[in-house]
Amino acid sequence: MTIIADASAFPAIGAEPESLEIDRVFDAQRTMRARIGATTADQRIEKLRSLEKALLARRSDIRAAMYADYRKPAEESDLSEVYPVLIEARHARRHLRRWMKPRGVSAPLALFGTRSRIMHEPKGVVLIISPWNFPFNLTLGPLVSAIAAGNCAIIKPSEMTPHAAACMASILGELFDPSEVAVIKGGAETATALLRKPFDHIFFTGSPAVGKVVMRAAAEHLASVTLELGGKSPVIVDASANLDEAATKIAWGKYLNSGQICVAPDYLLVDRKISDDFVTRLKEKVEALFSQAGSRGGIVNDRHQQRLSRALAGALQQGATVLAGGVTDSARNDFVPTILSGVSPDGQLLQEEIFGPLLPIVPYDNLEDALRVINEKEKPLALYLFSHDRSVIDRVLAETSAGGTAINDTVVQFFHTGLPFGGAGNSGIGRAHGFFGFEAFSNIRGVLEQPMRRTPLQLMYPPYNAFKRRLIDLTLRFL
Repeated sequence: MTIIADASAFPAIGAEPESLEIDRVFDAQRTMRARIGATTADQRIEKLRSLEKALLARRSDIRAAMYADYRKPAEESDLSEVYPVLIEARHARRHLRRWMKPRGVSAPLALFGTRSRIMHEPKGVVLIISPWNFPFNLTLGPLVSAIAAGNCAIIKPSEMTPHAAACMASILGELFDPSEVAVIKGGAETATALLRKPFDHIFFTGSPAVGKVVMRAAAEHLASVTLELGGKSPVIVDASANLDEAATKIAWGKYLNSGQICVAPDYLLVDRKISDDFVTRLKEKVEALFSQAGSRGGIVNDRHQQRLSRALAGALQQGATVLAGGVTDSARNDFVPTILSGVSPDGQLLQEEIFGPLLPIVPYDNLEDALRVINEKEKPLALYLFSHDRSVIDRVLAETSAGGTAINDTVVQFFHTGLPFGGAGNSGIGRAHGFFGFEAFSNIRGVLEQPMRRTPLQLMYPPYNAFKRRLIDLTLRFL
């Protein structure tokens, strides 16, 4: 999920930080990758089961780490940090034997007699660079897939959540030798040093700007990448929607984790006929869900608190109106859930990903207008639609493109292990979760066995003559 940063978050590739630890761990994993890659399904399942048990046993430590980093409520830590990793691990354990089993494929008539199959083999040594907004979820979830696929992994957690990083290092240090799974903590120079290594795959979660830096570094070694980025995830609320249902789910999806979620609703497009009624209900739901002390966490640090404060001030200067919230406490990095109307189409809040508890509402007069607003922007990581009109649902799906979509809900598509999770275009490359995560960390190998000493194809080997030319003509026409 997205972290808000620009490309300057990483120094130019080629800087020279201290890297002895990185060299040692990387070399050890390169040495071990064949042995780890040869592990059986039962061995990998046992590793996943151990990780699952450790998360449950260290649940109080995870809660404490998240509260120390940015006052995340304990219950929210359970639901958004621990639970997604548990369901990912359980899903992988249930299905891993089937995923690892070679799958036979039929041969075309021209290759009659051959036997073919598809195998999933480990990529080798992989790098997981994870963000601060869901440090356990977005580090250990990809790690589950990497383990299931039989890889060694180096993890670079965000320096912006140091307590979470230390807790993960402790948990994983008790479960794995560093030659299989290692956590390397540090800032931008550490990330830069890691990106110079010839990893077999890089899994990065963050902003599109930094994703480009990661992709350039991967290109130096022709490493494959999974980039989970972000963007402006829109919500359409049409006149057929259940407004109470929509208001409740949008309020929760937007202001969970204080809006610091890449798949959070970023802006609302509401049918003008029901806009006033919907806004009234939305304000009521936000108040009911997030007004009590301890029901929401803080903004991760001063820099992001000030970024959001500037964005709000800029919107107000351009004529926006605060419908709810708008109160900030810089001393505590606290930002009250805020709803705005009249936001300038050219302003920051409707041009850049917000990644915080600011929600612009834009009324529309017809569906064409709403679709035009969406399609004028980069493809989003998520698109949400609240409607009970099947023709509207079909049209939105047909006339937009997004990494994923939820209809009459928000955010919960992330928790579905049977669905691929990832972006489209600017919002990401590749897919994660369940089998799709296993596949991302696997090399998909095609194998053909030829049991015949003489094959029909040999009849067309050189030197060519009239008979062979006739065979080639027949092959082109009929096979």
